[in-house]
Amino acid sequence: MKNSGTLKVTTPTEREVVMTRVFDAPRRLIFDALTKPELFKRWFGPRGWSFVVCEIDLKVGGAWRSVLRGPGGKDMGLRGVYQEIVPPERLVSTESFDDYPGESLNTLVLFEKDGKTTFTITVRYQSQEIRDAVIESGMEHGAAECYDKLAELLASPETRGMERGAAEA
Repeated sequence: MKNSGTLKVTTPTEREVVMTRVFDAPRRLIFDALTKPELFKRWFGPRGWSFVVCEIDLKVGGAWRSVLRGPGGKDMGLRGVYQEIVPPERLVSTESFDDYPGESLNTLVLFEKDGKTTFTITVRYQSQEIRDAVIESGMEHGAAECYDKLAELLASPETRGMERGAAEA
């Protein structure tokens, strides 16, 4: 799957990748989709993969862990620790893959205007070599596919119903 053009990817420094996308949804829903396992499992990961583990301990110092299983039965695990949480606008955590070197620091900022949210994640790697290896592995296309799935989830009637329910509360 290729980046359909909805995800902008830049490399502003030798150790960073910045990904930006605008979603037609309020940032509260996006924050929930990132931090609530029942929603996260519905969009994260490549199409055709399933969740084996989805754990989120949403507090500073709390850990998160995901294990996805591919169609061929191969597992992909990743984990991290939350460094900063400012609902619904900012989320900072570490991230490392079980089968990939290094750890990144991921800083997500959600900016909402007129019902649309700009999602900007800055991924800072330990070295340029690790950053470049991740880019070469197809990171952009994988991320674009995940964020397309997130957009589909955010547009679903069920999720829009959650938005209305929150507004009425």
